[in-house]
Amino acid sequence: MTFATDIDDEQADALFHALADRTRRDVLRRVLVKEQSVTQLAANYPMSFAAVQKHVAVLQRAGLLSKRRDGRQQIAHGEVAAVRSVASMLVELEDLWRGRVARIDELIANEVLPNQE
Repeated sequence: MTFATDIDDEQADALFHALADRTRRDVLRRVLVKEQSVTQLAANYPMSFAAVQKHVAVLQRAGLLSKRRDGRQQIAHGEVAAVRSVASMLVELEDLWRGRVARIDELIANEVLPNQE
């Protein structure tokens, strides 16, 4: 399924893969509120710095966050436009689902039951 939000299936897969992990969702929440260094982010999790870097890299590949250098620090900040595109995709899927449910309701309402003839 290609979404009307101009995101192809491959990009949609990357976005949803990135958001499938609770640590990555938490990292994204944090950098949407306030940009932070990867070192600051790593201090919030009971895992190695390298593991947090990998989570950040997945989010970056999906376009959900960007990094910039500030001296020796890598500063991560959330990409609001990418988050909005995920929201748009979810709205499209909800609309599709609601349309199908409405169609089922319509079919049931129009069905003649055997004892109603």
